[in-house]
Amino acid sequence: MRGKTPRGQPPGPAAAAGPAGEASAELQVRPVRAADLPDVIALDATVTGLHKADYWQRVYRRYGVGGQGLRHFLVAVAGARVVGFMIGEVRDWEFGSPPCGWVFAIDVDPHARQQGIGTRLLAAMRERFERVGVRMLRTMLASDNHLILSFFRSQGMRAGRLIPLELEIGAPG
Repeated sequence: MRGKTPRGQPPGPAAAAGPAGEASAELQVRPVRAADLPDVIALDATVTGLHKADYWQRVYRRYGVGGQGLRHFLVAVAGARVVGFMIGEVRDWEFGSPPCGWVFAIDVDPHARQQGIGTRLLAAMRERFERVGVRMLRTMLASDNHLILSFFRSQGMRAGRLIPLELEIGAPG
């Protein structure tokens, strides 16, 4: 999600958007902390329109507190504000595949997009996967999510050899 500075140059890796979208603060990508959770919940609610505090508490317990080995919950912080996050894990031998890294959540503050934040998050996740010998990074997304599809394609990701299948179960709501 890389944009251009006012002079037409790509933003530097330390640039992050401030409240009005201007590059203003040093960007740090690091593991999530308990104090980050309200910002993560608010960012997700801004993007999805759903407030899912209980869900994010469970994710934090599994990938934040209980993670950092093969599970990672990373945040991008500009100043004291969370402007993005990414969650992923190494999964072994699913569908006959050697261990690979899966990214299952990414979000960047809509006012901070096109600043390289998603790229920095993905690079940090990739680095963590590579440290444990992973050679393949995968994700799955909704076919109509053109924003995220464009981002991952801009990072060099392409359709893989796995085909997702679904079966609707349970009573209609």
